[in-house]
Amino acid sequence: MLVLLLFLVSCGARGDISIYDYTVINSYPHNTRYFTQGLFMHDGFLYEGTGQYGESALRKLNLDDGEVLQQKALGRRYFGEGITVAGDRIYQLTWRENMVFVHDLETFDTLDSHYLATEGWGLAWNGEHLIISDGSDRLFFYDPDGFQEVRSVAVTFQGRPVRYLNELEYIRGEVWANIWTSNEIVRIDPQSGEVQSVIDLSGLRELADAQSSDAVLNGIAWDAERERLLVTGKLWAKIFEIELHERP
Repeated sequence: MLVLLLFLVSCGARGDISIYDYTVINSYPHNTRYFTQGLFMHDGFLYEGTGQYGESALRKLNLDDGEVLQQKALGRRYFGEGITVAGDRIYQLTWRENMVFVHDLETFDTLDSHYLATEGWGLAWNGEHLIISDGSDRLFFYDPDGFQEVRSVAVTFQGRPVRYLNELEYIRGEVWANIWTSNEIVRIDPQSGEVQSVIDLSGLRELADAQSSDAVLNGIAWDAERERLLVTGKLWAKIFEIELHERP
């Protein structure tokens, strides 16, 4: 696996790419049983999709205290993955079951389901298309009406494929993606697939009191109303509000 930041630092080939460090602005409680697979903010509330067979669920949470305001469990045969909101619907991926569930935003009632030929990892919404990652170096763009693939793009850094794209968020014209098992988030041009910059979140896992080897960074939520960036990980005890600053 190509770990971008380590590669950049070791070979000195940063080129025009920017590297960002972070400052923790605030932290919020997070249930250490939640195997975080998808995260987004909407109308002041946090929505989280979690994985693991028999434990996968969709939840609406109060960010400040972690209170569960609403939840829906998936069937025991499903391993939940990325989630996103598009209009009045929440889309939720499954890992290897080739299913995408469509839930009502208000009631969490399941309205529809779609077949997905690939594995499901991360999911985001750019206002027109659903953007899906499957753990490879590609992003797939789907029309939510009828759930048809519109296009896909290979994600690269200086011509090299960037694999293990995981949880996604669409922020100000860029696709942000966790790189599975790393401490990095990459910011991707959705048209070309080129990595524009890298966020180094080294040290955050330790602040989250992560105990398990499975407790890796995974979870990006952008609160557009308050312009807050939130990140967390699988089985972490905290969700962090962070501020980014470019490394000299």
